[in-house]
Amino acid sequence: MSTDANKVASVTFTFWVLKICATTLGETAGDLVSMTLGIGYGISSIILICIFLLSLLLQLLSKKFHPLIFWTVILTTSTAGTTISDFMDRTLGLGYATGATILFCLLILVLITWLISEKSLSVKSIHSRRTETFYWIAILVSNTLGTALGDYLADDSGLGFLGGASLIGSTIAAIAILYRFTNANRILLFWFAFILTRPFGATLGDLLTKSHEKGGLGFGTIVSSAILFTILILVLLSSMRSHRRLTQAT
Repeated sequence: MSTDANKVASVTFTFWVLKICATTLGETAGDLVSMTLGIGYGISSIILICIFLLSLLLQLLSKKFHPLIFWTVILTTSTAGTTISDFMDRTLGLGYATGATILFCLLILVLITWLISEKSLSVKSIHSRRTETFYWIAILVSNTLGTALGDYLADDSGLGFLGGASLIGSTIAAIAILYRFTNANRILLFWFAFILTRPFGATLGDLLTKSHEKGGLGFGTIVSSAILFTILILVLLSSMRSHRRLTQAT
């Protein structure tokens, strides 16, 4: 099935702001469901995967790009990715490094399959349902990978939450410089940045929620999630107004 318009958000500065907000909220909301509410990683993963699938169904059935639906799916992939990663790393006892390695290999497999099937990994023009399905599978896996990588940097590497966020933020800045001043492959830069914004959000989310004794700011999952949700909605509404004005002008 094909559609006449691109079904996903254009990659702009606002896109990255919303991505970081959504992935940080996904970290705090995932921890809220699995830890604060005491549901556990396994049951939480099942619940959040079902919510993700429902939001994805709405996205796939839509005929054009809807910002609210699109960013809802991004948020649900991030939230589900948080509990899936924690289930692998903690409940199954794989550990952050092993979990991240498995997820990295899975992401490479998804991208290779996508490339073989569609002859391109470009996200500038996604029209067919098959291409869009590859897009969302890659995003779900990359957000899950980002959670494991962020937890590894914050807990096992010795960098702590602030150190991990600073390292990843610096790497994202370097990618932005490469994009602005070099002819490096745009598709590769996009996916590197997309993957890294998730551990940035994960470490930032942990920095907000964890106690002072653990190196965090101690806001907790409920307050942090409420703050991040408010920021996400405000930025999204602003983006939607800009998109509407641009559409009317053309």
